[in-house]
Amino acid sequence: MIRHIVLFRRRPGVDRDAGLETRLAARMRDLGAQIPAIRFWRVAANELTRPISWDYVLESEVDNAAELDAYLFHPLHVALVADLKPYFDWAAVDYTV
Repeated sequence: MIRHIVLFRRRPGVDRDAGLETRLAARMRDLGAQIPAIRFWRVAANELTRPISWDYVLESEVDNAAELDAYLFHPLHVALVADLKPYFDWAAVDYTV
């Protein structure tokens, strides 16, 4: 099993747009049910304000590296990434569990 963790934070210099952020977060939350390769999916907003904090975390699991690729290159994921890029920076970690 591969665990895929992504942290998101608003890009420097981008003004907060609460409506846009709400829509993007909802799309992130919904994506897990739309891609068959995904076995586990959770998106959560940061609850504490600290200088090192990011705004959102996505935690997911897939069976193997091929299924991770199936998710990463799925058209729904690709479309969401295109919409996230102008608003969020992100960092990802993938590891075997």
